[in-house]
Amino acid sequence: MNTIRLHDTGPAVEDVQHRLMLVGRLDEADITGTFDERTAEAVRAFCVKLHLPVTDEVNDKVWAALVDASFDLGDRTLYLRMPYFHGHDVLQLQKALGALGFTSGASDGIFGAHTELALRKFQVNLGLPSDGIAGAYTYAALRNLQHSWEGKEAAHLPRPVGFARAADVLEQNALCLFGIDEFTRSVASRMSNLSQATNPRSKIVSADALSVPPDDSMLLVHVVLPHTISDADDAPSLFAAVPRVVYGDEETLSLQLRNAIGAMKAPRAPKPPRIIIELPGDTWEDAGANRSAQHFAITLLDALCSALFE
Repeated sequence: MNTIRLHDTGPAVEDVQHRLMLVGRLDEADITGTFDERTAEAVRAFCVKLHLPVTDEVNDKVWAALVDASFDLGDRTLYLRMPYFHGHDVLQLQKALGALGFTSGASDGIFGAHTELALRKFQVNLGLPSDGIAGAYTYAALRNLQHSWEGKEAAHLPRPVGFARAADVLEQNALCLFGIDEFTRSVASRMSNLSQATNPRSKIVSADALSVPPDDSMLLVHVVLPHTISDADDAPSLFAAVPRVVYGDEETLSLQLRNAIGAMKAPRAPKPPRIIIELPGDTWEDAGANRSAQHFAITLLDALCSALFE
C-alpha cells in the first residue's frame, strides 16, 4: 500500500479514520476523509499502545496492526490455517473460551492449534458441530453466554457451594441421571444416593430410582464412557446437537456443565432437555471399580451443584 500522510485525502484516509474510531482513538465526528493533525495524533497514540515504532504516517506495518486491532468478535469466520488468523477478534475468542473453562494457552491473539482445540471442546460442550470453525452458530452460542465470560478472567477453581446451599440446589432442580452400562449406571446410582443423603427431598435422582417416567421438566443427564459414542451404530442421530461435557479438568468441570445446561434452557432446545457427561474411562488412578465409581459420583455431583447454583 502507499503510505498515508498528513494532508492526504480520500477514501483510504476515511478507512484509516474509521478503524481508529473502532479502536477508540478517534470520535465519529473526526471521520472527515482528510488526514489532519487529529488523525496524526491518533496514529501516534495507537503506535505507542502497540509498541510499534512511533510515527504519524500509516505505512504497511501500521496498517496491518490497525486492521488486526479493529476486528471484533464475529466480524469474520476464524479457523486454523497458515498463516494463522490474528487480531483483536481472536484475542476476544481466546478470552471468552478461557473464562468459560476452555483454556487455549496464551491469550496472544493468534488462532493456533491450542485455540482450535479449545474451540472444538467448547463446541462439543454445547452440542454444536465440532469443526473448530468460529462461524455463525459458534458466535451465536458465545453471545448467549456473554454474561458468563464478558470482562472475566480465565476460569479458576470455583468457590465451594457449601452444604446448606448444595442441599437447596438438590431440592430445586429436577435431574434424571442414567447410564447404559454397568459402570455408568453405578456412577448415576451413587450420585442419586449421595444427593438423597444430603437432602431427602432431592430431585436429582437416577433413572433406576424413578417410579414414573421423566417428563419434559426434568433434565436428562446421560453418563457415558468414551467408547459409547464411537461404538454406537446410531451415534450421529443419538448424540447430535446434544451438549457434551468431557470430564477432564475438575477445576473447570462446573463451568462446562453450566454452559451445557444453559444451552438446554434456550427457547429452541430439544425436549426433553438432555446433556451428556463423558467420563475418561471406568478407572480412576488405578483404583478399583467401586472406588472409581464413587470418585466420579462425588466430583460430578459437586460440579453439578456448583453449576446449578445461582
